[in-house]
Amino acid sequence: MGPECGRAPGGRTHPIRRVGPWAGWVLRAACGLATAGLPWAALAGDLPPEVEGALRRARLPDSALVAVVQELGSGHTALSWQSHDPVNPASVFKLVTTYAALDLLGPAWTWNTPVLAGGPIKDGVLDGPLALQGSGDPTLVLERAWLLLSRLRQMGLKEIRGDLLLDRSAFALPDTSPADFDGDATRPYNVRPDALLLNYKSVTYRFVPDPARGVAVIGAEPVLAGVPTDTTVALASGPCDDWRSSLKASLADPNRVRFEGRFPASCGEKEWPVAYADPRSYGPRLLTQLWSDLGGRLTGTVRDGAVPPGARLLLQSSSPPLAAVVRDINKFSNNLMAEQLFLSLGQPGPDRPARLEGSRELLRRWLLERLGEASVRDWTIDNGSGLSRENRLTAQSLARLLSQAYNSPVMSELMSSLPISGQDGTLRRSTATKGRAHLKTGSLRDVAAVAGYVLSNSGKRYVLVGILNHPQANTGRPALDALVQWTIQDAPAR
Repeated sequence: MGPECGRAPGGRTHPIRRVGPWAGWVLRAACGLATAGLPWAALAGDLPPEVEGALRRARLPDSALVAVVQELGSGHTALSWQSHDPVNPASVFKLVTTYAALDLLGPAWTWNTPVLAGGPIKDGVLDGPLALQGSGDPTLVLERAWLLLSRLRQMGLKEIRGDLLLDRSAFALPDTSPADFDGDATRPYNVRPDALLLNYKSVTYRFVPDPARGVAVIGAEPVLAGVPTDTTVALASGPCDDWRSSLKASLADPNRVRFEGRFPASCGEKEWPVAYADPRSYGPRLLTQLWSDLGGRLTGTVRDGAVPPGARLLLQSSSPPLAAVVRDINKFSNNLMAEQLFLSLGQPGPDRPARLEGSRELLRRWLLERLGEASVRDWTIDNGSGLSRENRLTAQSLARLLSQAYNSPVMSELMSSLPISGQDGTLRRSTATKGRAHLKTGSLRDVAAVAGYVLSNSGKRYVLVGILNHPQANTGRPALDALVQWTIQDAPAR
């Protein structure tokens, strides 16, 4: 692309009509000098033609993209395009949260969930309450919840003559709805954080066609106490298109789940993860069902409540190490796990709850130490997952942070957590050369992004950041793939 009148150094566009008369004269003069043969392209830095062409085919303006490609080691900048403009990074922000966590807590750090008895145990009977004390563990999935209760049964506990208390006091969060972000409370990515998060507060429905009976058999995992669910739905002929809509699911009633439509037989076996309609009762329903399935008895109820004074520790459930959790967060862009980690980072102490404000402040202080005031000035930190309309950063400062991470003691853990081009995670459909890029992806309604590390054909390693902010940003994903491929080819001269 040739130089444009009004394009400032770094590729940032400033239309003349938007500036004052004196600045406009300067810009017009600069354009005149450029047309006189001065190396304007060297000042501005044109986009690679492959990237520009992909943007044009997607009908996106060049101004929608911010990008940095920088060689590690030498520090040579192959591309800097609008790199100082603050933009919404979407899930690329998880790179910041996970690097900070690995750096501050260490790759072997774990969450611990104590189980405490609020009374004496005699002949397998607890005369008093049992308490589960949450610490923010994002990995208490169905299997681990079952194992925790199974360990209690193996210790000889048969009956709880009191309540089963769920202590969620480690987090102090505003009362928000899962539908607040995009209006869809059934999406698991919209589930809000919880100090005692169990199985992401979600149910996975499985549909298996049984042509002989003319139905699809429905399974629910986990089964929640007091929530009957249809066990079959009629089969339909035709293509497997919008099969979820054709089920006509009724998911809003927390006391009954219905599927009143049809399931296309051509779909084969399918799974549908859904956030439960009443998040507050998910934990009590799940634990009630699991304790009953294990043969345990409970005379009280499962409810929220603090650990009673004087309670004694029975056992403790520990999460996988942080390095493994970070891998799940980044490979599959798990928003809820990232939010749990973000809040855990800002927890001030065992007797003081974590708050969003504290986590934001801690992350900002950490960034200031790494990047300095000038680089962080334009950042806005809303949450740790990137599921936000408010988060902002610049491509240049994120590239600097990734360069630092590459030279840090936790480089291997961070890089191995990133999706690999054409192979796994959220990059499995990337058209860039298979296996040559480790990149975190980001996607919102008006954001598409990639950031991470690229290994070129010559063996050079590059930091790459590419972020699109535009109402049709996701149509521009081929431009981001083109940027990655251009980098793999050693950022050839433009």
